[in-house]
Amino acid sequence: MKSAWQILSIAGLTLLMASCFNTVKKETVAKAPSDIITFMDEWSILCGDGTQSNELVGFQKKDFFYVENDGKTDWVVYKTPNSGITSRTSSNTRTELGQRAKWTPMEGGKLTGTLKVQHVSTSGDARVAASYAVVVGQIHGKDGHENEPLKIFYKKFPGQTKGSVYWNYEINTAGDDNSGRWDFSTAVWGNDMSVIGTSPNTYPEEPKDGIALGEEFSYEINVYKGIMYLTFKSKGHETKTFTKSLIKSNFSTKEDIPQQIWTLYASIGRDGVERENAYTGEMQNFKQGAYNQTNGKNPEDNMVWSTGSETYDGDIVKQYANGCYAEVWFKEATVGAGTAPKKE
Repeated sequence: MKSAWQILSIAGLTLLMASCFNTVKKETVAKAPSDIITFMDEWSILCGDGTQSNELVGFQKKDFFYVENDGKTDWVVYKTPNSGITSRTSSNTRTELGQRAKWTPMEGGKLTGTLKVQHVSTSGDARVAASYAVVVGQIHGKDGHENEPLKIFYKKFPGQTKGSVYWNYEINTAGDDNSGRWDFSTAVWGNDMSVIGTSPNTYPEEPKDGIALGEEFSYEINVYKGIMYLTFKSKGHETKTFTKSLIKSNFSTKEDIPQQIWTLYASIGRDGVERENAYTGEMQNFKQGAYNQTNGKNPEDNMVWSTGSETYDGDIVKQYANGCYAEVWFKEATVGAGTAPKKE
């Protein structure tokens, strides 16, 4: 028969072991993106390998959508290769959230994000505007031509320290033929999309006021009563604001087409005009994450969007190992109703 002392010792040892087990268990439970950014119940996701999910609370996908800590802060990681499985309307892969709610420009909405781009593809053709770029936030049309009133880009040429942040407005082409569509690009920090190289491996000058990989910045997209208000902030950089109507076109005649478009899109012959009421009445939603703009398509077929990047025949492991991917980290993001802009 065990003594009272032995019984107490065994009980104490059992409690100690249980406590240690629970501590280890707690430490090894991985955080999900929904633990970091709490709006995940309002979104679905498409990952770069074709994985889709409409239930993102607790959801994560190894190598595509997960949480990393940089030593101080937890971040949600969006990672996607140059070639994988993507949506029906695109040739480019994405690990990107899609807002489930839909809204018209007059109804409006607001999306914010605080992020840092950790990597863009290091392969591509410098003459192609989309090379070495990733879209980190957008408004996407759900009606009509399903064009994109807004795409926010980060782009950095290989071997350079600083890259560019810019935003594009895609016209909502007049008529049923959407083949003449184009994007007008506006620089935030660094250059706009039209600044390209003179040969496949000759790059333009590095932007002096650009953003480096790993450098934090934020954006706010606020659509209120048909007007889009954009705000971009980054420590050590000038805060930039922009305003663009989504219900009245600036591009409804040939005379309205900016010189940037005549120059950049000349090789592919896109010179369409926009319907006068732009995106009025058409349903939209927000997207956020990493929408990789690089692909393996032949640049000679489209010198704006076909980047000729290395894809290793779609082998994702090889692409990741050889720099052929995009990776974007977000630490904060919100979504909600559009609000009246603050008066200066």
